[in-house]
Amino acid sequence: MTFLPDTGHIPSAEELAGIQEWFAVYDAHSAARDVERMADMAVFPLNLISDDSAGNGASAQWDREQFTETMSRVMGDGDGDITFESVRTPVFLSAAMAVVFTDSAMTVDGRTRQLRYADILIRRNGTWAFQTMMQGGWGDHLR
Repeated sequence: MTFLPDTGHIPSAEELAGIQEWFAVYDAHSAARDVERMADMAVFPLNLISDDSAGNGASAQWDREQFTETMSRVMGDGDGDITFESVRTPVFLSAAMAVVFTDSAMTVDGRTRQLRYADILIRRNGTWAFQTMMQGGWGDHLR
């Protein structure tokens, strides 16, 4: 009989801070619309899970080129300020894997939009990277 290891991981304060610091850098790249630096923080192929305008679940795998092309188009040309106010809840599956749930307010040119999403991050060589993004409403962009 094979015994699986105990599951779950109780993160240290340092591990929790590391996730928050990683997202602070990612949010800064997003606010600057620096899609190339955002892509540097991912593992490709990147898994995406969403739903489409018809209400169907959708998924895809993107390479770096597709990520940068789509995110550049979606984020626009850089006019107007973007700010994020986010509350993140990381759930560590191990010291090297975390699912991070985010409730965020994104403000662009004085208009605020509420967002809820989840990311799966993996830690490689001491550095976090996102490998899966999950958010409603992106399904039409996944084709």
